[in-house]
Amino acid sequence: MKLPKDQILDIFRETKALLEGHFQLTSGLHSPQYFQCARVLQYPKYLHLFAGEIAKHFEYAEVEVVISPAIGGIVVGTEVGRMMGARTIFTERKEGRMELRRGFELHAGERALIVEDVVTTGGSVFEVVDLVKQAGAQLAGVGYIVDRSNGKIKFASKYFSVLQMDVVTYQPEECPLCKAGDQAIKPGSRGNY
Repeated sequence: MKLPKDQILDIFRETKALLEGHFQLTSGLHSPQYFQCARVLQYPKYLHLFAGEIAKHFEYAEVEVVISPAIGGIVVGTEVGRMMGARTIFTERKEGRMELRRGFELHAGERALIVEDVVTTGGSVFEVVDLVKQAGAQLAGVGYIVDRSNGKIKFASKYFSVLQMDVVTYQPEECPLCKAGDQAIKPGSRGNY
């Protein structure tokens, strides 16, 4: 049984993982809300709860490796992998592109589950999907905690999110917060928050 949306949002608010303000997202879009999953995942009980939802959804997918885009997906991906008894690896950006480093590799035919913390446009996940395909591995699915697109982003495999929300986003040139003179901050792994 999936966790109720209100319960998940209460957990995000309690841990200050759901922020209100003016944010520039990794995608470049602006939004009045930001999910800083690292704030909720610092608590083992919530990490276990959310990772458990993903692991439970893919328990029959015969996952052999969990792969996550750095940096947001690493913590939840590692916990999902632990719960599923699967090897866990992650990708990193080098010169703007996701790639496997640190000796990590995918093997031909290996069943890979991609795990991420938050999906807005799916950009990082789509890059990891390409790496899985290039290696000749099989994509078992994509799991993530927060789907900011409310189901609009579709992956070429089974996918699952713990929470779906339709969060308002704006192109920077159309952002009413910018037009009102409010400066956007860049939270997350590539910003200053």
